Amino acid sequence: MGMPSPLPVRDGVGATRLHVPLRGEWPTVAAYMVERFFHLDPERLLVRFDRGEIVARDGSPLARDTPLGAEEFVWYYREPPVEGEVPFAIEVLHRDDDLVVIDKPHFLPTTPGGRFLQNSALVRLRNLLDNPELAPIHRLDRATAGLLMFSARPATRGAYQLMFERRQVQKVYEAVSARPADWDAAAYPLVYRNHIVKHRGEVRVRVEPDREPNSETLIEALHADDRVVHTLLRPHSGKMHQLRVHLAALGLGILHDGFYPELLPEAPDDFGRPLQLLARELKFVDPLTGVDRVFTTRRALDFAPAGS
Repeated sequence: MGMPSPLPVRDGVGATRLHVPLRGEWPTVAAYMVERFFHLDPERLLVRFDRGEIVARDGSPLARDTPLGAEEFVWYYREPPVEGEVPFAIEVLHRDDDLVVIDKPHFLPTTPGGRFLQNSALVRLRNLLDNPELAPIHRLDRATAGLLMFSARPATRGAYQLMFERRQVQKVYEAVSARPADWDAAAYPLVYRNHIVKHRGEVRVRVEPDREPNSETLIEALHADDRVVHTLLRPHSGKMHQLRVHLAALGLGILHDGFYPELLPEAPDDFGRPLQLLARELKFVDPLTGVDRVFTTRRALDFAPAGS
């Protein structure tokens, strides 16, 4: 059970919680935060204390001179970034008292982060359905489109989260890759495994070939033409960037992937060249009702070969 926020959801966005050390070289909580957020104007941050915008666990505002050690956690609302519009809508495929399933477009992150706040699936959905208790049960990369599930209320959230932890959800994706010169459809289906590690501060994951595999994907060939290959992907595990890494390792790097096999320089979003990866299907036994559930995307990959 997460620590409840003393601040309500505002405009679809929950307050941010910050852990503050109980001891250290900083005389005050404010001094710690000024150093922690060194990229911000210090006076602008201190003014937020003066306005009562940074609060303790009981909701009481902290002052500039609140000593270090007085509070271990503080809450505040992120100042809205200057964010460009993601000009694609989410589509609600299913909604009941406990579960919401949407079709997420490319370029829209699952949750707020970095330069995206209002332009995130969570915030858009909270505002659309007027439900501040919505929370994602799993996540998709910002670049990936397709099925995304949200819990509608905290009382039943754990049951759905447990399904993913226990790998009781069958997930199917599809991807389009540039056709390699040595493409051999007869080699598929195949199961690919490796050991994936995400290091703090690095945008890409690393593969450690000498360690026991911790990721596994069944890859099937759907269709190919002289330009591209369309594959169906059934991940058994859910490591970060797993499908992108596995296809790149097989010489099938996904079209328009700026991370794998090579990390390309950061560039503005090109809405005409979305990552060709789609969360196609989710299948599971509902933990509350015991009913079989199957959800299928209504989206398609723009660069898939004809006949797919």
